Amino acid sequence: MALGPLRLLVLLLICIAEENAAMVGMTRTVVARSGNNPFLRAVGVLSTLAGWCSAGMILAAVLITCQMIVIRFVLNGSTIWQTEAVVYLMVAATLIGLPYVQRLRGHVNVDLLPMSLPRRWRHALAVLTLSASIAVVSVMLFYGFEFWHIAWERGWRSDTVWGVRLWIPYLSIPVGFGLLLLQLVADLVAVLTGVEEPFGLEEA
Repeated sequence: MALGPLRLLVLLLICIAEENAAMVGMTRTVVARSGNNPFLRAVGVLSTLAGWCSAGMILAAVLITCQMIVIRFVLNGSTIWQTEAVVYLMVAATLIGLPYVQRLRGHVNVDLLPMSLPRRWRHALAVLTLSASIAVVSVMLFYGFEFWHIAWERGWRSDTVWGVRLWIPYLSIPVGFGLLLLQLVADLVAVLTGVEEPFGLEEA
């Protein structure tokens, strides 16, 4: 039954396409500022590298899918690892790409309330939302790492012919949320130190 993984793959591709469409449709490209702060610059480099890794995983998933189509429908052969690998790559690309999208301010947000607030309240709201995001992502990182560690410690394998060691694809969970946490902390530092305006909104 390959319908489950294939449906998951299709849903992930739709989500990624919508995210890219939203980013392309923005009237202006907003990248997190780093100023002369070495911490902000280092986190920016890490987030950019994560974005490149995510793009590489998507490219690899597309190439593997093409190879799978040739084997199954042209050569009339059977595939063993391709579908599972594509699913793992797309999930990993989504998680690893989180900090890069955050750095580009590509996540969906509504700035109607921040735009209507005076600068002091806008600053307080930015600190509050970033702090809440850091708290939520920290919880995700904690349980994600715990989940990965259990899979590694107990030697879990996928219940398929390929039988991949699950700690390998599960590693993207703590890595992705860890890098996203770093980027969120960097965003909070940038707002607190005045390197970046709250929500990227300049004063009129």
